[in-house]
Amino acid sequence: MEAKALGVATPRKPVLPVSARKLKDNAADWHNLILKWESLNDSGFATANNIANLKISLLSKDKIEVESSSPASETNEGKTTYPEYNKELERLCEELQATLDGLTKIQVKMEKLSSTTKGICDLENYHHGKESQRPVLFHTWPTAHFYTVSRSLSDMYRKELLLKRTVVEELAHSADHDLALSYLSMWLHQPYVESASQLLLEGMLLETGHRAL
Repeated sequence: MEAKALGVATPRKPVLPVSARKLKDNAADWHNLILKWESLNDSGFATANNIANLKISLLSKDKIEVESSSPASETNEGKTTYPEYNKELERLCEELQATLDGLTKIQVKMEKLSSTTKGICDLENYHHGKESQRPVLFHTWPTAHFYTVSRSLSDMYRKELLLKRTVVEELAHSADHDLALSYLSMWLHQPYVESASQLLLEGMLLETGHRAL
């Protein structure tokens, strides 16, 4: 009788508690990854700002030297001069590349979170035929909405990472002051990370119980 009673008490859908726990863990991971991203973004901006300032200083110095050596020469008009190899500039560029590598690792983990969430959705599709028969794991969000949010966040940070790669590649080679400032602005303001990203994250944290309702 005891064995039979245990059999009856066995949950019909044992996958649901596991799925809910995994989604809750994923929400916490999203929060932590975004915090790490923002920290690296801030330190990367400081490095990029130093690169831009040093590059502008080197260009100005080089221009002054050229003008002072041949002030009346018309052959130098309209020409852009480039500073020679600078050890400090190289060090800063390596530092910014290391920051980009760190951001890349974070974005890869974000993609994995989205893939994991999609796997949970696929598993739910396997266990439940009709949408109306699918239980809500937390408060109001269907499981598919967790994937929609994860995918949206992943896409934002993927695009932002591509932009940052361009900044890293071009910033140290820019000989134009305004262009250098544009690169700095792009890095700081992260145009591809939309303002809605914070709402999406907070919604996921609220839904999974990491934030009090």
